[in-house]
Amino acid sequence: MDLRKIKKLIDLVQESDIDELEISEGEESVRICRHRTVYQTAPVAAPAPVYAPAAASVPVESHKSTAPAAVEPATHGYIQRSPMVGTYYSASSPNATVFVDVGQTVKVGDTVCIIEAMKMMNQVQAEKSGVIESILVENGQVVEFDQPLFTIV
Repeated sequence: MDLRKIKKLIDLVQESDIDELEISEGEESVRICRHRTVYQTAPVAAPAPVYAPAAASVPVESHKSTAPAAVEPATHGYIQRSPMVGTYYSASSPNATVFVDVGQTVKVGDTVCIIEAMKMMNQVQAEKSGVIESILVENGQVVEFDQPLFTIV
């Protein structure tokens, strides 16, 4: 969104009786609030809801504890792990061929997948030479830091 458009929106909010305005253009959005003091006091009350999601994260941790248990039987070789949190992609685009497949030989430095984090496409390279024994995640799946992605023998 253009800075000039944002300035015009701020002027419109100041000149009108609107307290809050939110506009989205594609993937970008802007939220303008007139009464700043109202929103400055909101973070004081915010810690109470922050604890509720923390309690909700307990089942997520149980998923983490079950996922490695399901992965353990297929780990005969080196485990290539995710270097970051993001979305796993097995190819550079939906129509492109996958970077690696089970049974394919890779060398150190070969691109094995892409992890999208914060709209940035990060190429993940093989940390060990060998043959891809198993692919432990699905295309488009959200992965956690240090989550097993591949086994290489």
